[in-house]
Amino acid sequence: MPSNLPGKASQSVDELRRMHRFKSQTKPIAVELGKEMLDFFKQSVAKRQTKLEKIAAYWGQLVPELLSEHCALEGYTRGTLTVMVDSSSHLYQLKTLLLAGLEQQLLIACKTTGLRKISLRSGRWYEGESSSDRKIRFSR
Repeated sequence: MPSNLPGKASQSVDELRRMHRFKSQTKPIAVELGKEMLDFFKQSVAKRQTKLEKIAAYWGQLVPELLSEHCALEGYTRGTLTVMVDSSSHLYQLKTLLLAGLEQQLLIACKTTGLRKISLRSGRWYEGESSSDRKIRFSR
């Protein structure tokens, strides 16, 4: 741009150049997350996911489908599988099945994952009343 403009125009051009220089600075490229982050992911996320994946597979095989539709595997911590059941009647049915021997079958089948206990709790992981209008709820 020509700098031979009259007084105020020259000042505004200089001010625009200064603002452009400060606002258009290149940001440094982020450093890689590194080996520590990958190790953390492998230890914390991938390891738990594979354990829960095996448990979910056996759960799908052993628990009747009609009852399984009303359950959600909520979490797996320190050998305890937490299962959320959407109604008290289904909770009772599942508890009865577990006491009748299903829990022992699951514990034996999932022995390699370290499963020691199954804990049931009542609650919903979805919004809506009927099975046709269920939408997964992500916030607690």
